This record gives sequence, C-alpha cells and structure tokens, in this order.
Amino acid sequence: MSSNQASLDAASNDRKARLAKLAALKRKQPEPETSDLGDASEPTDAASETNKFLSGRNYDAETRGPKLGFEQGPQEGQVTVETQAAQIADAVKETAQKEEETDQPIDLFKLQPKKPNWDLRRDLDEKLKTLNVRTENAIARLVRQRIENAQREAKEHGAKSNGEDGEEVGIEGQMLVEGIHLREQEAEDDD
Repeated sequence: MSSNQASLDAASNDRKARLAKLAALKRKQPEPETSDLGDASEPTDAASETNKFLSGRNYDAETRGPKLGFEQGPQEGQVTVETQAAQIADAVKETAQKEEETDQPIDLFKLQPKKPNWDLRRDLDEKLKTLNVRTENAIARLVRQRIENAQREAKEHGAKSNGEDGEEVGIEGQMLVEGIHLREQEAEDDD
C-alpha cells in the first residue's frame, strides 16, 4: 500500500506542477521554482515560446493584455444631448460663481411693487365696475339738475327784468369748465 500511496503522491505533485505552469502562462508570470521535477528545463522553453506566439481573439499583443472593447466609442466625435447639457451646466456654474464673487446687496426697491396697495386694487377693480357706473350716472343726474336749476333761475330772473321771453340760458361757460376740470382731477386721483 505504501508503494501505491507513493505513486499517488507523485502523481498529485506532477499534476500540481502542471497546473501551476498553466496558471503562470495565463498570468504571464514567471513559473514557481519546483525542485521535485527533474525535467524542468523543457517546460521553461515551452513557456517562452508560448509567450512569443500567444495570440487570440481577446488578446492585444501591443498592451500584452486582454482587449477591453472598442478603441473608440460609437458616439465619439458627435455632438450629443448629454455633452450639450454638460456644457450648459458648466456655463451656469461659471455665471453663478461670478455672481457670488460680485456679492452685491439686494436692491429692495426692485423687489417691492411701486405702490404698496397694488394687490388690493387688483382685487377691487371688478367690484368697483358697478359702482363706477352708478357714480357716473349720479354725476350726470346732478349736472342735469344744476343745469335745470340754472335755467329756471335765469328764466325767473330774465322774466322779472325784461318781461320778455328771451333765449334759454343754460349753465354758464365758466362753471361748466370748472366742473369738467374737477371731474378730471377726481379721475386722476382714483388712478
């Protein structure tokens, strides 16, 4: 049995040495030195020959390593959306950095509206439409009443002085102009 075991040990050592040589060829590292084998010179010659003529589909002889893929990407040299987005992002970062460097205080007058009650006026404009119509009607009615009263007074005054029926006299020109100016000023104040 001992001879059987010795032959098995020798066979396993042989196998281990061959596997180590194959692994070394794959990794292109020098072989581990084995003192058990008597014919060590022959495999080193074979290893050097395989290093010279090793070729294959996935082997790159220039880099002495596996080919990793294409030398150039399929979209290399073309303008893509990703490259444009990266350029835009860089430009935005640069402008943000420039703005931070200037570090000017915020102008509060630019942030505030010119009139502080602009939002209230916006909301009330719809509600005021009906009131504006009623106001204009009331003003027109008052003007008509003044004209009628002025005409009555003129008739009474004219009838007492002349006793003749003359032209109908309306509101005097000066009073009419003053009323118009007053109305325009009220409209400007409202705006």
